[in-house]
Amino acid sequence: MSTVDDERFMALAVEAAARARHRTSPNPWVGAIIVDADGRISTGATNPPGGLHAEREALAAAASSAAGSTLYTTLEPCNHIGRTGPCTEAVIEAGIARVVVGIEDPDPQVAGAGVARLRAAGVEVEVGVMADTVAVQLAPYLHHRRTGRPWVVLKLAASADGRTAAPDGSSQWITGPEARADAHRIRAESDAILVGAGTVRADDPSLTVRDWPAGDSIPVEEITDPRRIVLGTAPAGARVRPCLEWSGALGDLLDRLGSQGVVQLMVEGGAGVARSFHRAGLVDRYVLYTAPVLFGGDDARGLFAGPGAASIHDVWRGEIIAVTRLGDDLRIDMQSASVVAERGR
Repeated sequence: MSTVDDERFMALAVEAAARARHRTSPNPWVGAIIVDADGRISTGATNPPGGLHAEREALAAAASSAAGSTLYTTLEPCNHIGRTGPCTEAVIEAGIARVVVGIEDPDPQVAGAGVARLRAAGVEVEVGVMADTVAVQLAPYLHHRRTGRPWVVLKLAASADGRTAAPDGSSQWITGPEARADAHRIRAESDAILVGAGTVRADDPSLTVRDWPAGDSIPVEEITDPRRIVLGTAPAGARVRPCLEWSGALGDLLDRLGSQGVVQLMVEGGAGVARSFHRAGLVDRYVLYTAPVLFGGDDARGLFAGPGAASIHDVWRGEIIAVTRLGDDLRIDMQSASVVAERGR
């Protein structure tokens, strides 16, 4: 295979992984492609915990044609016994001749052992094809395995002049339906969602994925609502219940959630909660939805409560990852400098 072919087939594996994003946690969402000598393609993606890993699903689809073929997988095949057997053994037994890996798995149970096992069995292995793309796709999983904490996504929605609510507190539907459906997609990708008790008292949110995009290839019936976490105490009878109520340190909360297999935590508000996570440096990805709306004054409420940076020298500076148009709104993805540094590891 040429470099162009390797990247083309790895791109197909990345697409397969994307389709499994909502169903695999705490396991990584992995895509696998097997290309046989006649160019036939068999596809696999990680199943829910306890089910087939991507490589095994692709091998099952390829059947006898797997012998002598090339396997493309976004993440290093596992080499340990968990809920399923080692994927490396299945690859070797199937007679795969060559394995192309996007990135190595930082999980201590894998961490290069999968690649080493394949090479020891005489399988040709190449690592690093489309590594940057795969690392972005698997960023929450990689962060969880390296730090023991969930990847924190802070979702914000504001007018073009950076305001979230009028002085009287009214704020519903600043953004349009496309942006709201996209935010529910983030909810579906998250293992847990967090709000403050003030938001619960004011809005009584249900924090479900009821606005999962209509017409998506994955039916809403297959989507699981995230765990719900409230900073403070939720009123009796609040729609957010059952939920975890938390009043301790945020770092301790992240440690607890990470130990419970929460790979991604979505923080959805309000302004006080947003400031707490931001000022503590605990946000890994900021997702800001901006609507073509202007409050036109300084009395409307801002994205963050309380005092901010005292000097231009103290402002938070990160990196814009993507800007996406959603109906009349814009989605702006940003990440912190620490995440940029971690990505280079």
